[in-house]
Amino acid sequence: MAEKEKKPQAPGKGGKPQQGQSKKGGKQAAEPVQEQKSGRPKLNNAASARLRTRYFEQVRPALMKELNLTNPMAAPRLEKITVNMGVGEATQNSKVMDPAVAELAQITGQKPIVTKAKKSIAAFKVREGMPIGAMVTLRGDRMYEFLDRLVNVALPRVRDFRGVSTKSFDGRGNYTLGVRDQLIFPEIDYSKVEKMKGMNITIVTTAKTDDEARALLRQMGMPFRAQ
Repeated sequence: MAEKEKKPQAPGKGGKPQQGQSKKGGKQAAEPVQEQKSGRPKLNNAASARLRTRYFEQVRPALMKELNLTNPMAAPRLEKITVNMGVGEATQNSKVMDPAVAELAQITGQKPIVTKAKKSIAAFKVREGMPIGAMVTLRGDRMYEFLDRLVNVALPRVRDFRGVSTKSFDGRGNYTLGVRDQLIFPEIDYSKVEKMKGMNITIVTTAKTDDEARALLRQMGMPFRAQ
């Protein structure tokens, strides 16, 4: 007897599954490519590019002339900016951390990390590992963009602003600035703020001395107080 002709196996029935089909024979739905939603505010590339370009085209040549430098790589530059917001009320009510983290994310354009207590302090009712604040470390474009907004938008909104102190350096070329409340940043909606929160802004530079760091920040537009 003649052998019966073998019928071609349908894809998914014993044969290897083709593209778009599962091993069970059913069609496998193509997974749509979803955009990553990080919840971060959009980065103002124009602001970051403006300040970065200003550094290389204007600030660095001026610093080389002022500090008598011959190598452009020796000129001081920005390394990073850290923004630290302390939330002491979190020791009594942990829910106050959520709006603090959200506001810091709006201000900096980056998701903060929650800082926790390193040791227990009975007098302040603080236990080790308890959340007590939020912190953000900015580098690259976000660093330049944040400094641009801080110098040109936020600080001029401070009431009776007469400039920032020229003595808040740590002796190693780093500058720390204290902000009393978050409302000086236009990203914060006044009607949604439950409580004023201060923050410390530390600008870390590659400068070896405070004088070099002071010259760098002055060239970058930091409004130092007149002596």
